[in-house]
Amino acid sequence: NASPEAGYHADFYLYVSPSAKQMARDGKQVSILVQPNNSGTSSDDPEVHRKDAWLTGFERHRIADELGVILLVPAFIRPGEDWFLYTHALDRDTLATERTDLKRIDLQLIAMIDHARTELVKANIQTDEKIFIQGFSASGMFANRFTILHPERVKAATIGSPGGFPILPVATFNGEQLPYPAGIADLEELTGIQFDATTYNAIPQLIYMGSTDDNDSLDYTDGWDEADAQLMDRLFGAAPLARWDDIEAIYQAAGTNAQFLLVDGVGHDRKALQNYSTEFFKNILDDE
Repeated sequence: NASPEAGYHADFYLYVSPSAKQMARDGKQVSILVQPNNSGTSSDDPEVHRKDAWLTGFERHRIADELGVILLVPAFIRPGEDWFLYTHALDRDTLATERTDLKRIDLQLIAMIDHARTELVKANIQTDEKIFIQGFSASGMFANRFTILHPERVKAATIGSPGGFPILPVATFNGEQLPYPAGIADLEELTGIQFDATTYNAIPQLIYMGSTDDNDSLDYTDGWDEADAQLMDRLFGAAPLARWDDIEAIYQAAGTNAQFLLVDGVGHDRKALQNYSTEFFKNILDDE
């Protein structure tokens, strides 16, 4: 349940896979996989988002079983009245809001993780402080941006179709300032967090998209300020695929450990692409 005194104002769901339980019995440390919720709808009724988060966990628990990890799914609301707070994408307005229940939900997620880890210790399950995080579409944007904000808490990240524009780990491009969520030019001013490039660049990441995916968050004012969206279109192109090569090149030039994958003939279809995320995490776990 939500626990404001513990630092979070939304419920979250936790699933411990059978393999994770066995690893704990064997004295091994278990990894947590965070799947940000994405209900796809704005509503001020928390139950709408709780139900969707539960269903997300129910569907994704098979991934946790396959990986032998613990799954954590927050149930953050995406508000209706304050529709411009695209919480499920961790947009700029969300980071700036003073609304008590939604203030700094990135830090609320960390509080959820820490609370879960404390409770799991009581069940004799030791967990890694660093998490795996995955997402697709809006939740891919959340995972992408959370990793920029808190690289010290992320072991690996998979980011599927992040709204047509993954955040760039640079402050400028061609002499233009890139404010959050385009880039990190004003990250410290906005959040009080100084970007840690060294830690961020060490994180294995997979950023993937279908070659026919035309889902573009820049077309919608709930996730982007219009001026910033127009700037990104001007600098990088007006469609997700048009921007892909430039964005990959920027990530490579920045020294990140990010792999870019464009899957031929697939559109905005999470289920068709999920296996790439799962296999990426599996390879990392196999190397431990």
